[in-house]
Amino acid sequence: MTRARIYYARVDEFWRKEQKYAFLDEKQHRGNIEWQEIQPDAKHNWLTEGMEDEFQSFIPIGSKETKGSVKSETIFLTFGGGVKTNRDTWAYNFNATDLEKNIKRMIDAYNDQVSRWSRSKKKPANIDEFVAYDTTKITWSRDLKVDLQRGRIAQFSSDKIRNALYRPFSKSHLFFDRLLNEEVYIMPSILPLSDNELENRLIWLKVGGEVPGFSLMANVIPDLLPQGGSQCFPFYTYNEDGTNRRENITDWGLEQFRGNYNDNSITKWDIFHYVYAMLHHPLYSERYAANLKRELPRVPFAPDFRAFADIGKRLAEIHVNYEQQPEYPLERIEKPGEPLDWRVERMKLSKDKGSLIYNDFLTLSGIPPEVFEYRLGNRSALDWIIDQYQVSTDKRSGITNDPNRQDDPQYIVRLIGQVITVSLETVELMRSLFVTALTSNGDLEGSDQ
Repeated sequence: MTRARIYYARVDEFWRKEQKYAFLDEKQHRGNIEWQEIQPDAKHNWLTEGMEDEFQSFIPIGSKETKGSVKSETIFLTFGGGVKTNRDTWAYNFNATDLEKNIKRMIDAYNDQVSRWSRSKKKPANIDEFVAYDTTKITWSRDLKVDLQRGRIAQFSSDKIRNALYRPFSKSHLFFDRLLNEEVYIMPSILPLSDNELENRLIWLKVGGEVPGFSLMANVIPDLLPQGGSQCFPFYTYNEDGTNRRENITDWGLEQFRGNYNDNSITKWDIFHYVYAMLHHPLYSERYAANLKRELPRVPFAPDFRAFADIGKRLAEIHVNYEQQPEYPLERIEKPGEPLDWRVERMKLSKDKGSLIYNDFLTLSGIPPEVFEYRLGNRSALDWIIDQYQVSTDKRSGITNDPNRQDDPQYIVRLIGQVITVSLETVELMRSLFVTALTSNGDLEGSDQ
């Protein structure tokens, strides 16, 4: 049997379509193209450009192969994706009352279909021929159709309306339910009850896809996220009734850190915060960008464990409690002749990004440029606020999602100042991580940067 050989060639990734066509016209035949024979690495990756070999020597934070096993040689015992609803318009809303009305309307439509299915004497083989596709009442998905065929009834409970982190620094209300959410993954064992939000924390990690990854500490249910999805690494796990709290950092991981630093005072919370700091280290993110696109993070040992753990702890504090941070003192410019108005429809930045046009009445000026250095994926934290905190109406369902709060009309103005404060401190803390730099073999050592 002849073994296959694979050859690869590429052009500049920023070439326009016309440039690629011109290149092919010039070459005319594949024999005129310079090909490079490629070989896969140990993990069967064929395109390994930019990947660093020493990454494999670092400690894995998690492994899909050994997830949940007591013999797992990883930092976290288990992990899993954020919630995937497949019907975000129905399952999420800034306003809990509106969410309740929307989801009850969908439950009624779904249960009506279940009842009609159970009464049907001649059921079609293809469920798509049976369901009523009325987007003003329901959004169907594969699993929901299966639940219909099984005769499962949807039930509303106010306990299922939970706090959630839909996008970075953008909290919402979520109807958290195994039937009406397409996938809840591991969330029922991370944050089974609202009370668990008071003590548990998780690292919400954006993974895969073309959009750069990011990590954000949270204490509420996070969304799966598009373009690659997310994985969540909690400190605690529970039974689904909220009992039997367990630490999710492995004893093996604790032994590795204590042994490497010869320090038995290191705790699992210290390791949790150390990992969070490492994921924010600019040199780590830059150097291992190619590796991180293909697998879960692995972390090296920094020379100063305590410095990393302390920085990670502070990052976690301001990221989880961002709504309690002080407001950055922006200048509030009120337009003469316009009535006092705190309502947002859609905000936008000025061309120089120094000001934020809040509405016709108010402009917030004096935004420090350093704010935009703190990025989560392809947006800054402030950009996420601008993108998410706007009034939107879904064309198919007619559902409106309004971030304005009648009981707290200045919430969004205050939030903008708080997120700017958080961004500036995050940038400062990330810069402080430059006291350690990545060397050629991947170890962390002192640097003058």
